[in-house]
Amino acid sequence: MGLFSKLFHRKHRAEHPLCSVIVAAAGSSSRMGGENKLMQPLNGIPVLAHTLMALNASELADEIVVAAREEDLLAFGDLCRIYGITKPAKIVRGGDTRLESVYLASLECREDAAFLAVHDGARPLASPELIDRTIALAHRTNAAAPAVPVKDTIKIVRDGRVESTPDRECLRAVQTPQVFDAALFRAALESARTAGEAITDDCSAVERIGKAIYLTDGSYENIKITTPEDLLLAAGILQQREVQP
Repeated sequence: MGLFSKLFHRKHRAEHPLCSVIVAAAGSSSRMGGENKLMQPLNGIPVLAHTLMALNASELADEIVVAAREEDLLAFGDLCRIYGITKPAKIVRGGDTRLESVYLASLECREDAAFLAVHDGARPLASPELIDRTIALAHRTNAAAPAVPVKDTIKIVRDGRVESTPDRECLRAVQTPQVFDAALFRAALESARTAGEAITDDCSAVERIGKAIYLTDGSYENIKITTPEDLLLAAGILQQREVQP
């Protein structure tokens, strides 16, 4: 990178609103047979390390706060050191639910953060460009997420019987990172916690207080590692990236 490019990127980083990224990494990995999916090797590197390296390479993500299970605190801290995470990073104890984990992590984010993002620790293939595109949209709209069109026909089912078939053209599969104005998101988290809502998607917390979410183009490569088959798919995607010019 030349001197001009270095100065440009340094100036760009200094001028954008500060964004803290919460990494949701306190799940039980129940569908991985009890193995911690975030520590599973993906082309020789733990899944979570891929996620952290993408955030570290992002231009618009300024701080990383990882919500972890207590037994993973030291191991996740070691990942930051081993894989050269140079941005300010904290590993904090999460809760029993995603909502509680994100809430606890939000308390550890910088007080002057203008935006809070939430990213799944198990989405190791989100590119820095996708991360930055989503944060940039949130700068303009206060609430943004990446999404992709749904490929399959979806059925709404009750007691094994199909009730209806939504128009696929209107359906999107929402991914992370999901990015919000910090004050808005904290208010949404407090409201959901007070109501005892079971929130599994961070956009839902903001939607339930009547605020609009705006979508940007996601990527079909930005998969979430949930089962052993997902690891095989992710490995194939990484190998394909390596051979592309």
